[in-house]
Amino acid sequence: MNETDARAGRPEGKTIKRFYREATVGEEGGLWRVLLDGKPMRTPAKAVLAVTSGLLAEAIAGEWAMQAETIAPATMHLTRFANTAIDRVQGREANVLDDILAYAASDLVLYRANAPEGLRARQDAAWKPPLNWARSALQAEFSPVEGVMHAQQPAASIARLGEFLAPFDTFALTALHVMTTMTGSALLTAAYAGGAMDLPAVWVAAHVDEDWQIGKWGEDDEAVARRARRWREMQAAAQLLRLTAP
Repeated sequence: MNETDARAGRPEGKTIKRFYREATVGEEGGLWRVLLDGKPMRTPAKAVLAVTSGLLAEAIAGEWAMQAETIAPATMHLTRFANTAIDRVQGREANVLDDILAYAASDLVLYRANAPEGLRARQDAAWKPPLNWARSALQAEFSPVEGVMHAQQPAASIARLGEFLAPFDTFALTALHVMTTMTGSALLTAAYAGGAMDLPAVWVAAHVDEDWQIGKWGEDDEAVARRARRWREMQAAAQLLRLTAP
């Protein structure tokens, strides 16, 4: 065979024996390939794993290089994201963008608690920055409401958010979609992409309600471990965005 399958698409927790000596990168036709022992990798759908950024290719190769005698797919977020971008997003970018914008229509940061007062204050403090950014940077007005009943948001505001996100390429759009689904907020993700919020602030804002409940009832070890795993995935998605954003 001339290519090597990217085997990091296996379920989390599964491991396979390392089958290569070194991971490197090579450029061809303006795209960067990840090479295992000099052989181009392929995605689970058998496409060549080729990316638009040399730095991204090096980061993916770094995930493979750091594996020990066994490969732990759960530690290889960038590989998985690249596979997703090539196999599932490429050629469907408009649909993925529409999916992100669907979050904005009923965004996490638009629904405020009626009570208790302390939770509402935390929501206001954490969720105003993305709304202020959308207003100033995009001239897009979004209106928060109390309670959980759906409130229609201005179509023009959704359209302006779409115009902001449209220039992002296949790989950056994949990162944006991951971040949006993890936070439940296209507006938090866009504010990060626009440089208005840093990643820890986005993460805290996405967990205001959860942290309020933890403050009242405590947390269990399983929940702590799950959140730590999700934070690592969020960091990797942000890295993918930084390496590919326009």
